Amino acid sequence: MVEQITAMLGLLGILSLFCQWIGWKMRLPAILPLLLCGLIIGPGLGFLKPDEIFGDLLFPIISLGVAVILFEGALTLNFKEIKDHGRMVTNLVSIGTLITWACIGVATHLLLGFSWEMAMLFGALVVVTGPTVIVPMLRSIRPKSELASILRWEGIVIDPIGALLAVLVFEYIAVAADPTTHMLHALGYMLGVGLGFGAVTGFFVGYILRHNLLPHYLKNTAVLTIMLGIFVASNLVQEESGLLTVTVMGIFLANMRDVDISDIIEFKETLTVLLI
Repeated sequence: MVEQITAMLGLLGILSLFCQWIGWKMRLPAILPLLLCGLIIGPGLGFLKPDEIFGDLLFPIISLGVAVILFEGALTLNFKEIKDHGRMVTNLVSIGTLITWACIGVATHLLLGFSWEMAMLFGALVVVTGPTVIVPMLRSIRPKSELASILRWEGIVIDPIGALLAVLVFEYIAVAADPTTHMLHALGYMLGVGLGFGAVTGFFVGYILRHNLLPHYLKNTAVLTIMLGIFVASNLVQEESGLLTVTVMGIFLANMRDVDISDIIEFKETLTVLLI
């Protein structure tokens, strides 16, 4: 059994690398061949069954992987890039999210026959574009720098917003007594925990990097470990606030003065490709 799992993991790595190469060669977003290959060897042929390989560790691994990917993306979000396009990004992640959520919810109810509650919950779950989709697309398509910056900001910032929206809709459906008050309370708590933990941890890590309080060979590992630790701690205090925490932490670091994060970005980018 151990040998079989080891062989499957090795094969998974080789196939993933091949899909990334196909995407690069054909100038396609790598996510497309990765998804196609995954569908074929997973539910299609039943050759690879993640639940049997990872068991209860599957979703914790995915959760930590998403946190790393989102943090790496947030490290590239410098406010100078969108100084003239901030309103566009704000509209995309606010009004655009609400419009997408409403359209998907109505379509799901009318076309698939879901109840209104389930339709709106489904809409909240799929409003997210996310860095796992947007960043590989930008790498292949290479649009103008202004458009690339806007899309990168939207793809990263929308991730925690989508998670918050899904939790709020679920809370509204699940709580019978005074759901609106409960939902607003949950929103305030998630925003407080996410913004507070993210800003404090970002400043703490930035202070360490600025004053060279760690040897060079430990910097990447330390930042990764602290980020994962605060992600878990944030989720323990308030469910689904971890994504907002790591996003705020990354943006905070990206915009701190006299903090060199170039090596960290390079390391996290390599790690992100592997995780995707």
